[in-house]
Amino acid sequence: MTIHWCGTGLSAVPGLRRLIEDGHDVMVWNRTEDKARAAVGDLTNRILSFAPEVVEPALAPGDVLVSMLPADWHVPLARAAIRKGAHFVSSSYIAPEMRALDDDAQKAGVALVNEVGLDPGIDHLMAHTLVADYKGSDAFDPGHEIRFTSYCGGVPKEPNAMRYKFSWAPVGVLKALRSPSKSLRDGEVFEAARPWDALGTYDAPLDPPETFEVYPNRDSLPFMAEYGFGADWNVQQFVRGTLRLDGWAEAWRDIFAEMETADDARLAKIAEELLRDNAYAPGEADRVVLVVSLKAGPEDAPDWHKTYLMDAWGDERGNAMGRLVSVPVSLAVEAAARGETAPGVSAAPSDPAMVDAWLETVGGLAQVLRVVDHVNG
Repeated sequence: MTIHWCGTGLSAVPGLRRLIEDGHDVMVWNRTEDKARAAVGDLTNRILSFAPEVVEPALAPGDVLVSMLPADWHVPLARAAIRKGAHFVSSSYIAPEMRALDDDAQKAGVALVNEVGLDPGIDHLMAHTLVADYKGSDAFDPGHEIRFTSYCGGVPKEPNAMRYKFSWAPVGVLKALRSPSKSLRDGEVFEAARPWDALGTYDAPLDPPETFEVYPNRDSLPFMAEYGFGADWNVQQFVRGTLRLDGWAEAWRDIFAEMETADDARLAKIAEELLRDNAYAPGEADRVVLVVSLKAGPEDAPDWHKTYLMDAWGDERGNAMGRLVSVPVSLAVEAAARGETAPGVSAAPSDPAMVDAWLETVGGLAQVLRVVDHVNG
C-alpha cells in the first residue's frame, strides 16, 4: 500500500512528515518539486512533480490518495481514486460534487474521506463527544432547549493592527468573506449574506477568559443531523462559525466596504497588499482557538452545559495551523488504509473509540485541550 500525498503547502507538512517518519510508503507529489524537497527532502527522495495524468497511473488498489491541493482538485482526484480502487482523503468540506460520488465509491469498495482537518475535522470530534456525553447523562431530555455553538479561528499569537495574519492564501480568505451563511437563532433560521451582517461576540472560557468576535460560517443546519441531534429536539441555537480577535471588524471595515463591489482583479490586489503587510515572519508564532459548546435547559440556568476548548500556538515544532490541519489528515489516511472507514463518502469519524483516539493525539498538538463543565464545575 502506497500513500500518494499531493500538496506540501503550509498546512500540509506536519502530517506528511509524521507518515514518512512512521515508516509508511509515501510518494510525495507537488506542483513545485523544489518546495516539496525543502519541506520533506530530509526524510525522502520519493518526490515527483504533480500532474493528474501522472498521478492516476501510479495508483494501485488499496492505495490512499491525499489531496492537500486547492479544492478544485479534490473531486477529479477522488474520481481517479475510484477508477483505480484507491481510497481518497482531504481536509475540505464535502462539496455536492463529492457527495455525488458516494454510490460509485461504495460500488468500488473505497472510502472518500473528507472534513478531517481542523475545522472541519477536530470540531466534529468535539461535537460528537459532547452530544454522546449529553445523551448518556441523567440530564438528557429531548424537550430541553438546546444551544450549540462551534467557533474556530487562526489568529496571531501577538495581535497586530489588522487583528489577523495570513496562514493560508489571502484570496481564499477574502472569497470566504463573501459567502452567505445559514444558522439557527432563537429557534428560527437566520441567514446572512455577509459575515459583517451577523457579527457577534463570544466569551471563551480560557484562563484568563477572553472575548472574541464571531460570525456564522457556511450552512450550519445539516450538521445537526450529522452530530446526532434528534429530530424532536427543541434546538434554539445552532451555529458553526469563525472566530477572530476582538477589534477585527473595526480594523477590516474599509476592506468590507470595498469587497461589496470589487472584481476578481481588485480582490487579488487587495489580497496582495494584505499579505505584504500581514504575513507571518519566519518563526513567528501563530495561534489557533477552537471552542465547541453544548447547553441544555434554560439559557441562564442550564441543566447540562459543557464546552470543549482548544488553544494552540506555534512553537519549536512549527506553526499550530499546520499541525492541527494535517496530523488529523494523517490519522484519516491510516484509518482508511487499515479498512476502518466504510466505503463511500464520509467525514470525520463519530465512532467513540476512534474519536477518543484521535482527540488523544490532538491533545499532544495543542498547549490547551480540556472540557469545561459549567454546571458541576
